[in-house]
Amino acid sequence: MEITASLVKELRDKTGAGMMECKKALVETKGNLEDAVKMLRERGIAKAASKSERATKEGMIYSYIHSNNRIGCIVEINCETDFVARTADFENLCKDLCMQIVATNPLAVKSEDLDQKVVEEEKDVYRNKALNDGKDAKFIDRIVEGQIQKFFKENCLLSQEFIKDDSKTVQDIINEAITKTGENIQVARFVRYALGE
Repeated sequence: MEITASLVKELRDKTGAGMMECKKALVETKGNLEDAVKMLRERGIAKAASKSERATKEGMIYSYIHSNNRIGCIVEINCETDFVARTADFENLCKDLCMQIVATNPLAVKSEDLDQKVVEEEKDVYRNKALNDGKDAKFIDRIVEGQIQKFFKENCLLSQEFIKDDSKTVQDIINEAITKTGENIQVARFVRYALGE
């Protein structure tokens, strides 16, 4: 199959990857757009992991107030250079993450940031519920582990389903930005405000 410029552009628009990477992925997948998207996402995760140890001393503090003026968010997102921090793509990422935080009210950036006391209390609730539901004692630990992973997915920003595309997590969106910019990007912290809370 011929790899056309429009197909390469379509893949680039979907993934944010570079033109040459898009073309190479389309060649390797014989022009199959879905397979190429999957391949680039997998490569993006690998690239993002390889950049994860690099220092992030630049970035942006971004604020977002929802249209009803009753809820808002401030987030600090770091990258490696001020060049990337000043790009429209980086600002859009900051805005998307603020909107995510406003919509989903996560408790922490990642599971390691959660208060261990909260995690233990949740485990106790899941364990007691399983026992009260008459579950077999030998399966209780597995049930609790499954429930706590679900808790992390719902309450930790990076693990959450992205509100604009639930086939991806927030970490996937950040990995795509890392692939596109070539820099490490980290969410440092956030604060969510709601009127009356």
